[in-house]
Amino acid sequence: MPTSDYDAACLPDLLPLYYRRIFPFPQYYRWLSYGGVSKNYFQNREFSFTLKDDIYVRYQSFSTQNELEKEMQKMVPYKIDIGAVYSHRPSQHNTVKSGTFQALEKELVFDIDMTDYDDVRSCCSAADICSKCWTLMTIAIHILDRALREDFGFQHLLWVYSGRRGVHCWVCDDAARKLSVAARSAVAEYLSLVKGGEETVRKVVLSDPIHPFISQSLTVVERYFPQYAIVGQDILGSKESVDKVLSLLPEDIRKELITFYQNEKNPMKRWDRLCALVEHKKSSSKKGGQYFNKEIMLQYCYPRLDVNVSKGVNHLLKSPFSVHPKTGRISVPIDLKELDTFDPFEVPTISLICEELEKPRADEVEEDEMRDKENEQDAGEHRRIRDYKRTSLAKYVKVLDRFLEAMARSRKGEMLRKSDLQKEF
Repeated sequence: MPTSDYDAACLPDLLPLYYRRIFPFPQYYRWLSYGGVSKNYFQNREFSFTLKDDIYVRYQSFSTQNELEKEMQKMVPYKIDIGAVYSHRPSQHNTVKSGTFQALEKELVFDIDMTDYDDVRSCCSAADICSKCWTLMTIAIHILDRALREDFGFQHLLWVYSGRRGVHCWVCDDAARKLSVAARSAVAEYLSLVKGGEETVRKVVLSDPIHPFISQSLTVVERYFPQYAIVGQDILGSKESVDKVLSLLPEDIRKELITFYQNEKNPMKRWDRLCALVEHKKSSSKKGGQYFNKEIMLQYCYPRLDVNVSKGVNHLLKSPFSVHPKTGRISVPIDLKELDTFDPFEVPTISLICEELEKPRADEVEEDEMRDKENEQDAGEHRRIRDYKRTSLAKYVKVLDRFLEAMARSRKGEMLRKSDLQKEF
């Protein structure tokens, strides 16, 4: 895919065009309205904007899609964050009696950031990512998506690329949005496996028998581990990386491997030998629960969650279709059907889509004639649909469209079910 070089200095010129002609406001409003689930649901939602020069404006709220559009086009936010649905309009929070302004609902959200893996990736560090370490995000989505759907029964999960170095998950089911802080904490703790800070050497400790959730997660990790960790990250290559792995093993296995590794330099054979020794120790041990090789795989590959983001109802999270000011990339929904081929470096920059917008297309004369016959408001709507469809953003908006259609079908089914139950009584 062609890429247009992004220059952060051009952002003030590109953002007005993006919000005026490309940002998918109809789908955005449809998502956050949830079919008009309750009165004032959208109106009581908090938005925060980060403006030029890092000016941060919280407690923004809007009555309609049109009001949201106009304000975003006027303020031109460099970053958009979405918060909770409150008891009152966030823009009026200063006028409400103290203690009555409360966060009532919000999607259950997860934030996975590549910087949290810096102790186990050798290709990049800090904000940098590459195709090698992006595999960690692929693994994280596979594991968490399965668990949230199968273990908790959630259906409506919107996975979004952050625009730089991580992914976000918005669990949008009605039940998820209503979860208490305690319930959110319980879900986040259930999904957390890598524990301890920098000073903790062994961050994953498995007990016997292994929990079914961990077994399912291991199935995913085992699929990627050889190519990602042994080959890509070369965790059994250099002395430094080998020592790191050996520090996670008991002394007797460590000693045997040090001797073996002196003669065997093939990383895959080194790993096979490690696994064989662990299995031998496990079969000969009366204690059981000797899962050292599995713990290593999980420590190097299991999703690392920022639990505090998931726990709080009033925590803000970066909005889909926000532009990342540093990379210029759009924060786009991820199509799980194409998860294994998703490439963050193919995600369009604002420079690219604005450039695509200016390229003339043969079929547009006819469209313009048709638009002239429509009234002004419909024409504006038609123009925006046509505009984003002319850019590389179109396929990502389509992912959101499909997500919204699935939610609408689910709501319709629920209403029919309730109607049938009422008829029975």
